[in-house]
Amino acid sequence: MQQLADQYAAAIRTAARNTTALRIRGGGSKDFYGGTLQGEVLDTGAYRGIIDYEPSELVLTARAGTPLAEIEAALAERGQMLAFEPPHFGSATTFGGCIAAGLSGPRRASAGSVRDFVLGVRILDGRGDDLRFGGQVMKNVAGFDVSRLMAGSLGTLGVLLEISVKVLPLPVAETTLRFDLQAAEAIALLNEWGGRALPLSASAWCGGELHVRLSGAHAAVNAATRQLGGDAVDAAQARIFWRDLRDHNDLFFKTAMPVWRLSLKSTTPPLNLPGGQLLEWGGSLRWLASDESAANVQAAALFGGGHATLFRGGDKSACVFQPLPPALMTVQRKLKRALDPAGIFNRGRLYPEF
Repeated sequence: MQQLADQYAAAIRTAARNTTALRIRGGGSKDFYGGTLQGEVLDTGAYRGIIDYEPSELVLTARAGTPLAEIEAALAERGQMLAFEPPHFGSATTFGGCIAAGLSGPRRASAGSVRDFVLGVRILDGRGDDLRFGGQVMKNVAGFDVSRLMAGSLGTLGVLLEISVKVLPLPVAETTLRFDLQAAEAIALLNEWGGRALPLSASAWCGGELHVRLSGAHAAVNAATRQLGGDAVDAAQARIFWRDLRDHNDLFFKTAMPVWRLSLKSTTPPLNLPGGQLLEWGGSLRWLASDESAANVQAAALFGGGHATLFRGGDKSACVFQPLPPALMTVQRKLKRALDPAGIFNRGRLYPEF
């Protein structure tokens, strides 16, 4: 595998000398996400395999090209999981792509985001240098935590080679409940429940139905089920429901309209925008399928105390991600110059300035 890493490094050095854009690609399952793709493909899918897995230490280290399904299967054999529940947008999804995209699934609101579980990384920077950051324990960082910067950077800061992440045990018990509610009622209930000691691990509202998932010890799940009421969903159907929501195989996402992802305050009322809406994460994540203009969607997100991302489809000529405040953009530019001085990695994928 070191020979592959050396080949990648050589390709990076050549591109840096010639200021040639490189498009880092693992499985290509998230090619739709972010700005317009450009540059010569640097395919890292062959750099694969689990390097180290210590179930008793709750730590896994794997190469970036390892299929995500392979990692989750290895964890499931030992009764463990990636707690941020990363989405699979096809069978080609890789571990590195999962980290670089920084996308979390339904369990994110209760367990944490991708970034929260990254312990260390090995990367190739824009000079072709082989660098390591972090390690394999939670308290191993002094100074700037570069390893967690890789989560959500969309390959603009370096080529991921290896990643170490914290893993967690699978819940002992899980139950999904369904309620007939309108959006405003669901938001109010979810915020009320969020302030109580309930084992809520996921929530989703769409089309007049609220689904909530309870995960944990049998006693806690049973007690919460009695408190909340609702209709219990068959376990097999519930697994399909949450998987389809995670992977965007739910009917809501089967649309020709642009799909927006809005991160808002959980108490924000239903958006006064045309199109369909789906709520997750206790009301903090809003999906919007709409032909509404980017300016209006972004304005609604700002009013709701958050930001909007053009997740899939639509016109990418405008910024896909909501523009950053000047101070944050200055920090982003400095990071980009430090790790990719020639600006060759995934140009325009995150922001037009990159």
